[in-house]
Formats: sequence, structure tokens, C-alpha cells
Amino acid sequence: MEKIREKLNGLKLEAESWQEKYEELKEQFKQVEQDNVEKENQIKSLTTKNQQLDEEVEKLEEELSESKQLAEDSSNLKSNNDNFTKKNEQLEEELEEIDGKLKETIEKLRESDLNAEQLGRKVVALEEERDEWERKHEEISVKYEDAKKELDEIAASLENL
Repeated sequence: MEKIREKLNGLKLEAESWQEKYEELKEQFKQVEQDNVEKENQIKSLTTKNQQLDEEVEKLEEELSESKQLAEDSSNLKSNNDNFTKKNEQLEEELEEIDGKLKETIEKLRESDLNAEQLGRKVVALEEERDEWERKHEEISVKYEDAKKELDEIAASLENL
């Protein structure tokens, strides 16, 4: 019986030891569960943060894409502006050339107007001179006709004699 008691005492001690281990493990399990809940909360928080960061990355990628498009558009506009500037310079040079030619033409036109005016005065003077010559011609023609008639009369009277 003593052996049984000893065995019982040994079993009691072993049961107490297992009970203590059970309590320790139960406490450790609670701690692990609490750690697990904290880790899950942390995972949820990090997942939310990750989603926010993904959204922010998408936004930034869109902004980057828009910025690249704007840069390309800006480059195209600069190129167009350069082309228009060159075209404008060419047109200004052509305008200066045309303006010079126009001034020359205006000067020649003024000279032509002066020449035309002088020629007009000469034409008027020549017309007046012509009119004078025609008047003198008519006078001489009348005198010639009168002299011819008189000569014819004298010749007729001489023939009658």
C-alpha cells in the first residue's frame, strides 16, 4: 500500500506539475492569442495603409502621365512657337523689302507725275502753238485765195485786153 501511496503521491505531484504546466500553457496561449489579435489588427492597419499608398501611387502615376503629356504638349507648343517666330521674321523681312520697293515705286510715280505734268504743259503749249499756226495758215490761205482771185482777175483782164 505504501507503494500505492507513493505512486499516488507521485501521480499527484505529476498531476500538479501537469496542472502548473497547463496553467502556464493556458497563460501562454492567452498571450499568443492576444499577440495574434494585435498582429491581425496590425495587418488590417497595414493593409489599409497599403491600399491608401496604392491609391496614392495610382494618383501620382496619373499626375506623372499628365505631367509628361503637358511636357510633350509644351515641347510641341515651343516648337510651333519657334516655327511661327521664324515665319514672322521672314514675313517681316519680306515686308521690309516690299516697303522699300513701294517707296521706290512711289518715288518713280511722283517723278512720272511731274513728267506727265510737264508734258501736259508742253502739250498745252504745243496745242496753243498749233492753234496759232492753224490761225496763221488760215489767214495765209485766205490771203492766198484773195491773191489768187486777184491774180486770176488780173490774168483775166490781161487776156481781155
